[in-house]
Amino acid sequence: MRRNSHPLTLHVPEPPARPGQPADFSRLEIPAAGIARRPEVTARPGDMTDLAYGLVRVLDEAGQARGPWDPKLDPEVLKRGLRVMLTTRIYDDCMYRAQRQGKTTFYGKCTGEEAVGVAAAFALDPDDMLFTSYRQQGMLIARGWPLINMANQIFSNAGDICKGRQLPVCYSAKAVNFFSISANLATQFSQAVGWAMASALSNDTRICSAWIGDGATAEGDFHHALTFAAVYKAPVILNIVNNQWAISSFQGIAGGNEAPFAARGIGYGLPSLRVDGNDFLAVHAATSWAVERARSNLGATLIEFFTYRQSAHSTSDDPSRYRPEDEALHWPLGDPILRLKQHLIVLGQWSDAAHAALEAGLEKDVRTVVREAEAIGTMQSGKRPERSAMMEDIFSTPDWRLRRQRQQFGV
Repeated sequence: MRRNSHPLTLHVPEPPARPGQPADFSRLEIPAAGIARRPEVTARPGDMTDLAYGLVRVLDEAGQARGPWDPKLDPEVLKRGLRVMLTTRIYDDCMYRAQRQGKTTFYGKCTGEEAVGVAAAFALDPDDMLFTSYRQQGMLIARGWPLINMANQIFSNAGDICKGRQLPVCYSAKAVNFFSISANLATQFSQAVGWAMASALSNDTRICSAWIGDGATAEGDFHHALTFAAVYKAPVILNIVNNQWAISSFQGIAGGNEAPFAARGIGYGLPSLRVDGNDFLAVHAATSWAVERARSNLGATLIEFFTYRQSAHSTSDDPSRYRPEDEALHWPLGDPILRLKQHLIVLGQWSDAAHAALEAGLEKDVRTVVREAEAIGTMQSGKRPERSAMMEDIFSTPDWRLRRQRQQFGV
């Protein structure tokens, strides 16, 4: 019997820097903006594997739009995108403070990732269905869902349309085609593929899109969804938000050091793109490309958005325990809001003064809405959903068990 000459070892991926060490992104290869080719939407997935390993970028370091992926959006569209991203960030900050004040139990911010949701919302039709994680709240704002509804859901007060039965940040908004968020990992992909298949089976014209994080790609739902999406050419866009960190483990634990997450689509025969997630124009362009494929009955697309989570994973997380405190400042792809602001300035359509005025106005508006929600109720005080709500929306016709439970609870 032959034995190994050396003891076997197990490789456990480690991030390039831990707390107390200098941030280090030297391992990243960031290609210049504009050099990624843009294939026809009819291209064979096997002929575009380079795009799963490259990085689709449009905005360069000076704020200029470069290359074939430039969507050439009207400046007014860009201004609306900037406004929604700023609103999202300000709302995040307000709700984070509310959680720290004990007004709600939980909150998760999307700071640094606003373009991933907002730009995609602009590229999709309002009728298309969204299956998001809890870090794409900007999509609700982009679709005009009232902030007061979002804040009420966070506070689980009497104005909460979920009637206090959902974890804070797990929004649900049927009126704007926003599917109820599942806090479990990767379920969004399976749900979205199933919905897309149903849309096609019923000869509908709507497509859908789903978002999960890098860590969720290690879940079984991810692989099940890709199999069905590829085999049945479901009209769905599957987005992986690689923000470098799960709740406490970095993206290498999920396999991100071995190959880009976008490359996982290659084995399933799916067209796959790796995109600068902090570039509003690149996110919009890539999503629009995938939308055209889906609407043309060419099937699903897998997109990895390469970005960075600037804040904690949630209010239950302390990132200072696992990464350098100033790591976000060294992220080489910058901040999505500041990059779009700079692009508008380069176009001659914006200024620092206009940006400051917009930010001040939005802060005032958001705070007013949050105060209105707090006046209805928070976890500390005020009106909460009726107790009877826990017995509602279960069966179309209540059976004997529900009637007995109502009697027991006296509702």
